[in-house]
Parts: sequence; structure tokens; C-alpha cells
Amino acid sequence: MSTAKVTYLGGLRTECIHLKSGSTFITDAPTDNNGKGEAFSPTDTVATGLANCMLTMMGIKARDLEVTLDGTTALVTKTMASNPRRISKIDVVMELPTGISERSRKILENTANTCPVHYSLHPDIERVVVFNWGT
Repeated sequence: MSTAKVTYLGGLRTECIHLKSGSTFITDAPTDNNGKGEAFSPTDTVATGLANCMLTMMGIKARDLEVTLDGTTALVTKTMASNPRRISKIDVVMELPTGISERSRKILENTANTCPVHYSLHPDIERVVVFNWGT
């Protein structure tokens, strides 16, 4: 069974539909590659997917540890390279809650750094992840 359907809408824009839920989002070419930059670019979705996966896996583990990560944010910065044009670096800076033990923090950080998207990215893509735990 297919996961998604992507339709080219013209003007360097696509519509993506998650087939099981019907959820949709638009992608647009970035301004540095002939686009309007009015939505996530395809490479933005890849970079953001890393943070999505890390937070999802941490959420699963947090539930097992009986701690909450509600309100945690991740700021994602994607760096592009050329020849060939590709993602060269993804920075993820997480702002996490207070009141979580050092042991649980280490488990959660390991969980984030071993998520499926992390393992799916090309090894040449530099990944810099910062965990800012509240005090």
C-alpha cells in the first residue's frame, strides 16, 4: 500500500497527500532555486523530518519513562551545498523541559540520535544536534 500521493501543481509547487489520513501539505521551490519560497521546499521537508522523527521517538521513550516532553521545540537549520546541489548539514536545536533526571535525559538523547530518519540520511550530511534542557 502506498504511503503518499504527490501531485505537481505547476509553478514549481507540489501537493502531498498522506493516503491513510488525508492530511496534506504543499511544497514550493526555494527562492535560491527558481521558486517563490512560499512553503516548505522538498529539502526543507527532509531536514525537518529529522527533527520530527527525533521528537516522535523521544515521545515514545518518554512515555515509557513516565516523563513528559510536551512543549518541546526543535529549531531546524538546513545548509545546502552545490555540485551536486544537496543538503550538506542539518542543525537541530531542541528546547526541552525541566524536571527530567540526568539518566532519563541521556536515554532520551540516545533515542533521538538513533531515530530511523537519522539512519536513513546519507552519511555525508553533517548533523549537529543540541539538547537544551531547562534548568
